[in-house]
Formats: sequence, structure tokens, C-alpha cells
Amino acid sequence: MNVDPWALCDILADPPDARGAVLLHFLDGFMDAGSAGRGVVDYLFDEFEHTPVASFDVDQLIDYRSRRPNLTFSIDRWSEFDAPQLVVYLMRDHSDRPFLLMTGPEPDFAWERFVDAAEDLIDHWNVPLTLGFQGIPMGVPHTRDLGMTVHATRPELVFDNRPMFNEVTVPGNAAGLLEYRLGESGRDAIGLSVHVPHYVMQMTYPAATLRLLEGIREATGLDLPPVASLEEEKERVDADIADQVAESDEVAEVVKSLEEQYDSFTEAADADEMLQEGRIPTADELGDAFEHFLAERQRGEDDK
Repeated sequence: MNVDPWALCDILADPPDARGAVLLHFLDGFMDAGSAGRGVVDYLFDEFEHTPVASFDVDQLIDYRSRRPNLTFSIDRWSEFDAPQLVVYLMRDHSDRPFLLMTGPEPDFAWERFVDAAEDLIDHWNVPLTLGFQGIPMGVPHTRDLGMTVHATRPELVFDNRPMFNEVTVPGNAAGLLEYRLGESGRDAIGLSVHVPHYVMQMTYPAATLRLLEGIREATGLDLPPVASLEEEKERVDADIADQVAESDEVAEVVKSLEEQYDSFTEAADADEMLQEGRIPTADELGDAFEHFLAERQRGEDDK
């Protein structure tokens, strides 16, 4: 029996500005290392006015017993219920360009029906591009520029990408399924996954949020400049991490090892890129690469 996906979603308002707007989305509950994606959502709510334009029926989507919402008890009565909400908001960037944000808890149930309802909203508002974002833990050092895996429904949409692996199977998630189904139906969608050092994945890591905002700006053209408070928080957290590393020889050794691995990977990727572009390395580049090879070989001999 076919179930009408619109039964999961209600349009609360239908402003003309929503038509042709880019749709950003972030769902709580799956992976978000360093609270990178949550940081983007908090930035958007703090920086821009947001008008609800659609709402999903979370009663059909959420397992309350696995993620119990808060109830507030005051003296002799229940005074407040923090009901979960999965909502689409209309916002405007600093250049007054409209865009949409869909955010809330990741559905526990009815993923396909949720995706169908989201696709109906995308069609209703003629959304040209859908973009999701998150942080993923990686064995990378905090002392290097944060990488980002960019994936999309068309190769032409992929930018600034240096793949960390050819193929990997991971637990499913509703945002990933949405992107996959959008690709199957010929719609444009992009996903941004910033690489967060695994040893800071449990803390709030503003550098990862700033990297995602940079990627969103590049992918969509939205005018979303970083704010001073976010930059200041990044500097504070970076300083705290540096202090903790300095206080522990063991941690410092781990970071040093990650730096060496990262630099070796980057050098190898740069060499591969030169070959793909058909550029012949210079004598100095060949010499540096050969010296690096000899050093690695000697290190391997010494370890035997």
C-alpha cells in the first residue's frame, strides 16, 4: 500500500522567496565529530532571522524511548515539555539571498517516507541544490589545515576534494539516504564531511565549523561570512589543545606521528595530481621526492 509522504509533512507557509532557494540540511543523531555541523546550525540561527515554512510529524519518525525528550517538573506539576521538532526554515544571507534550512532529530523510522516527503518539498519549491554537512573523525593532526570530503550526485558538483579512500561501507543515515535518492532521481545534491582530528571529536571544535562554512559558501555562493565570536572561540580552543599537547609527551608523540603521516599522504597526493594533470616534475621536485624515499627506506631498515 502506498502511503502519501505528505502525511509526514505540513507546509506552514509558502512564501514566493522559497522557490528556487538552496536547501541546507543537518539532522542530529548520526555522526558529527567536533559538533561541526551543529556549529553551522547554531551560527545560522544566531546570525539570521528564520521563519518556519514546513514541519515534519515527528510522532511518526522518532523513537521517544531511545532519545527521551526533556520534561520539566516544577514543585508540584509538569511545567514544560521539550518536544522534538524537524522543521524547514526560510532564511536570508547577508546579501538578502533566500535559502532554506532543514534541521532537527534524525528520523528513527520511515526513512524512505521521510525522503519522499523531503523530495516533494524540493519539487514544490523548485530547489536547485540540496546540501548536507557534518564532521567525521579522522586520524589527522590539529596542526594542519582541515581536509574535507566532498561528495555529490554529479561529478561536476564535487570541488576541493582529495579522497582519503576509494570505497568504504559505513552505517546508514537518513541524510546520506536523502542524497543517494536525490541522485537516483537526477536532482543535484552535495554532502560536506569535514575531517576532525579523532582526539578532539568529543569536544566542540570551531575550526571544523568554520571549514564547513567555507565549503558551503563555495558550493552555494551564499553570503555567510564567519563572525568574530566564532573566530575567537576557534583561537581559544586551539590554544587549549596546544597547552594540553605541551603537557603530555605521549600526546605530543601521537600528534607528531599524525603530522608525519599527513605530510606523507599530502606529498603522495600532490605527486599523483601532477601525473594526472600531465605536468612533468621539476628537477628539484624529483630530488625532494627521491630524498624522501631514501629517508623512509632508511627508517624502515633501522626499525628491523
